[in-house]
Amino acid sequence: MTARKTVLILGADGFIGRHIAFHFRACGWRVLAHARNTAKLKAMGFDTLEADLFKPESLTAEFWQSKLETVTHLVNAAGVLSAPHPVYEAVHVIAPNHIYKALPAGTKGVLVSAVGIQTADTDFARYRRAGEGVARENGLNILRAGLVLADTSYGGSSLARALAVLPFRTPVVGDGQQQFNPIHASDLAAMVEHTLSQPTNPEPRDVGGPETLTQAEVLQGLRAWLGLKPQPVLRLPIRLARALGWIGDKMHLGPISAQAVAQLEHGVVAKSDSPLPTNPRGFSQFVNARPAGTQDIWHARLYLARPALRLTLAFLWLASGLLGLLLPSNTFLPMLGHTGLPDGFLIALARLGGLFDIALAAALLRGYRPRLTALAQLALVGGYTFVFSALSPALWLLPLGGLLKNIPILALIAVTLILEEER
Repeated sequence: MTARKTVLILGADGFIGRHIAFHFRACGWRVLAHARNTAKLKAMGFDTLEADLFKPESLTAEFWQSKLETVTHLVNAAGVLSAPHPVYEAVHVIAPNHIYKALPAGTKGVLVSAVGIQTADTDFARYRRAGEGVARENGLNILRAGLVLADTSYGGSSLARALAVLPFRTPVVGDGQQQFNPIHASDLAAMVEHTLSQPTNPEPRDVGGPETLTQAEVLQGLRAWLGLKPQPVLRLPIRLARALGWIGDKMHLGPISAQAVAQLEHGVVAKSDSPLPTNPRGFSQFVNARPAGTQDIWHARLYLARPALRLTLAFLWLASGLLGLLLPSNTFLPMLGHTGLPDGFLIALARLGGLFDIALAAALLRGYRPRLTALAQLALVGGYTFVFSALSPALWLLPLGGLLKNIPILALIAVTLILEEER
């Protein structure tokens, strides 16, 4: 009896990685799904390998050898789009090199890379090129994917849906005529599986769909799929788009980044020199393969609400912090005078609260650990509500809301906590 094939998928919890993992499992492979956090992959029923490719212990071949003894095939779908140089190098170059060398002899592998990195002058492209070099040295096949879309969305594809549902005008970078030939993630997964089962030319191969569209046509197609009427495009000047990408990088706004803007500015067309061994569908075919559901349009409309809510809360905490630090004590002490606490203590409490508020505003503006920041906000608002309710219950009865306003603020923070979970 033939032994069951085991494929290790690096980055199996990513957008493309999940589609590859599900495809291989459906084709009868045993999948060993790698991720930095494997809790969700375990819940999905996969055998998992948890390891952070940036941690020092992951950057040696010895770390991987005992974990890969049953592996017969490898798919490297791990990568980071925007990161500090040490993270780029660890994830794209150092860790994969050690993993390749730790694989059992004869293991076949595929690296899922990206179209356009040959000529692009970005950190992502430079480290991707280096990663391709390491893959070639270790005998892996390389597939360079173009724009990847799917029934679900993540990152750039989520941003495309969000832009498509905006009212009045659909924003495009530049004139919107940049060209793309999207491929569905499941079709890319089928290409990966075919390449792994029947290794071909070791030279990198571009992988895209058979239909080429402009940036504006892709967004209009998504808008039509979501059941919305066509509308004119809004052409964003290149300089403005680049500025928005720079702000996105500084605030850690995910797909709103300089790298994403660069891709939209130049287009992404995967041009294969020879016919593809599988038959990927064109954009018009796969985007209309299923109807959009309510959850699709909810997600599209809420996607850009997430940074808007973050900025709203940052403004709230910044204003609250400045008031706590700068407001004269004679404006708030009369409301707390009946508590019996010393004025000095109440003033110190207000000033300390102001410092905490400004720290939260800074964390929100920087995009620092969003879930932790959201939990800190919930704790602080809840703490304020409890303390001031105990000190002065009359604050609940103020004509303009007083402590009553904390209830919708808590609900708003809870919504942001939900929206921060993209996968």
